[in-house]
Amino acid sequence: MSTTPDDAARRRFPAAVYRRGVEPDARFSLANERTFLAWIRTSLALIAGGVALEALGLDIHPAFRLAASLVLIVTGLVAAVHSWLSWMKSERALRLSQPLPGAFVGATLAVSVSVVGVLVALGVLLR
Repeated sequence: MSTTPDDAARRRFPAAVYRRGVEPDARFSLANERTFLAWIRTSLALIAGGVALEALGLDIHPAFRLAASLVLIVTGLVAAVHSWLSWMKSERALRLSQPLPGAFVGATLAVSVSVVGVLVALGVLLR
């Protein structure tokens, strides 16, 4: 039994993306997916770094170590959620032949990592 393109679009997840517009060039969709996966890897690295910083019990002032760990973990969680939302917005824009949305998470990530660096430096200096 064969299915029509409309039937296939109805079964794809998320419907909010795939029920709109036309199928873009596969290269663009795959590039969007690779970007999503890169952000997921970044999220995992941030979360793992936060867990490791706290779990290893390094000779850093405990309050600064905990604060830096929490910043890393929260940033990792935010980046993971953002990666999904960004993938959806970009895929929808591709399907509707609209400009791609801007990215704001890079600045947030840079600030978060800088804050962690300052917290760790203070934790080492004030131990």
